[in-house]
Amino acid sequence: MEISTEHHERIAKLTFASVYPHYVAKVEKKGRSKEALHQVIEWLTGFDAKKIQELIDEKVSFKEFF
Repeated sequence: MEISTEHHERIAKLTFASVYPHYVAKVEKKGRSKEALHQVIEWLTGFDAKKIQELIDEKVSFKEFF
């Protein structure tokens, strides 16, 4: 299955704020905590919990987030 450029662009335009609650729900469903999710995000991006919240409040896109 080949993924199109349009698909990548559509994902890049999504806001991190719109997807973040789904990340939280998924990790909690698997018995993990929101704090564990934040540890992974910080490891990947360098953003601490305060910065993550700022980016959510600013409604940055995935492209801007990553």
